[in-house]
Amino acid sequence: MELSKIKDSLQNGLLSFPITDFDESGKLNENSFKARLEWFMEHDISSIFVAGGTGEFFSIDNQEYERIVNLSVATVKDRVPLISSTGKSVAEGIHLAAIAEKAGVNALLLFPPYLTECPQDGVFEYARAIINSTSLPVIYYNRANGTLNASFIEKLAHACPNLIGLKDGTGNIQELNDTIKTVGDRLIYIGGVPTAEIVAEAYLSIGVNTYSSAAFNFVPELANKYYKALRSGDKTTVELILKNFFIPLVRMRNRKNGYAVSLIKAGAEIIGKSAGQVRPPLSMPTASEYAELKNLIEANMGVF
Repeated sequence: MELSKIKDSLQNGLLSFPITDFDESGKLNENSFKARLEWFMEHDISSIFVAGGTGEFFSIDNQEYERIVNLSVATVKDRVPLISSTGKSVAEGIHLAAIAEKAGVNALLLFPPYLTECPQDGVFEYARAIINSTSLPVIYYNRANGTLNASFIEKLAHACPNLIGLKDGTGNIQELNDTIKTVGDRLIYIGGVPTAEIVAEAYLSIGVNTYSSAAFNFVPELANKYYKALRSGDKTTVELILKNFFIPLVRMRNRKNGYAVSLIKAGAEIIGKSAGQVRPPLSMPTASEYAELKNLIEANMGVF
């Protein structure tokens, strides 16, 4: 796929991040995942990111990752750009990038390293080593202990010609605006905080036109309605959807660590497209929270 098409998809349109399907025993469910990808492509999306944060990348082993990317390439068939994740350790990141490249994935999303707190110069070397190991275009996920400031992002862009984008997972608009003004159009900028719709207005105000929508997994029409209202300047619709759906969803999400993923899997089950349970260390919502989410979905289906 041409690089221009990949870049265009990342600058305009809703970015979709499917959950990963597990069966009742917790094993990868390829048939269910394939059906999910097909369902995603029935809607208006600009790209698909598989094995991402919403897809529990952190809980997927290398063999499962290889099955996911090969299945995704065979299913999506270049209808939209397909991006998969890489990261963990440097060695694993290089290995996963090679798996994705061999499978025919169009680009990579590089996650931060896990476990220990990291100095920025060390994170820079981590990112450079993985990015320079592949010929695929790479988006760097600026989040958690992998957060780089504007000067290090600029340095990384110079060191890695195939770095094409920055996904913000911090929600720090001041720092992101500094990065955008410092690095400029050398990179594409994507909103990537959990439930990104909650800060999408702020993102748009500094030139970040797209974001990852986890809620697309269970309210695709509403997610698209919100995105299109945001981009067209329909402030009335944006405010209504925020107040009636996304703010209550974010309040639920904030009750427990990991609910940014767990609630998405619960929502998928509620609409009849179950992907099974989340894997530890995450946990599913309680029965009362499940009922609360069901009420929230039903109250907003078809309203906007």
